[in-house]
Amino acid sequence: MPKFSFMPRDDKFFDLFEVSASNMVKAAETLKDMIYTWDSVDQKMDDLTRIEHQGDTVTHEIMFQLNRSFITPFDREDIGTLAHSLDDVTDLIQAAADTMVLYKVKSPGKRAKELADIICQITKEVEIVMPSLRKHNANLEKILNSCVEINRLENVADTIYRTALTELFEDTDIADIIKWREIYEHMESATDMCEDVANVLEGVALKHA
Repeated sequence: MPKFSFMPRDDKFFDLFEVSASNMVKAAETLKDMIYTWDSVDQKMDDLTRIEHQGDTVTHEIMFQLNRSFITPFDREDIGTLAHSLDDVTDLIQAAADTMVLYKVKSPGKRAKELADIICQITKEVEIVMPSLRKHNANLEKILNSCVEINRLENVADTIYRTALTELFEDTDIADIIKWREIYEHMESATDMCEDVANVLEGVALKHA
């Protein structure tokens, strides 16, 4: 009599989460390069669009695997939330760049560069901690420490964002205010979404500790 297994290969979810996190870092690094150099903007925008599409593909694959798996390595809701949160970070990074191109902004200034730095740092922290999810029971302390660091970086981004808005509203050019307010919002929201990723990782680690 043939034996059937309803147990999924857990690695498939973890593999995809790690690919999604790595893709997110590529988006962050491309945005930073775009902001710091402000040349070959169209090419970098094309790169970001391609990266964003790759992120969508990974997210769709995670949801496909989730819907066809009888048993999952941890809660279905957490898997779905984590997949979409990772994808949302990449989407927001791409949106920030797209808005800069759409509005034909001049060379980005100090605050945009600072936010780009933080986005690179916070996405890299997510990428570093993601493999720990494979054995979240054994890696509880490592996951929690990374979540604290992600939260710290999000707070730094929030401070930069508030400072950027304060300085922005001292500008008499209403067009620049409108443009950069939207760009800063996308960038700060990307760090907020990384915090959402951290919240899921923390929840999974604690529930299964």
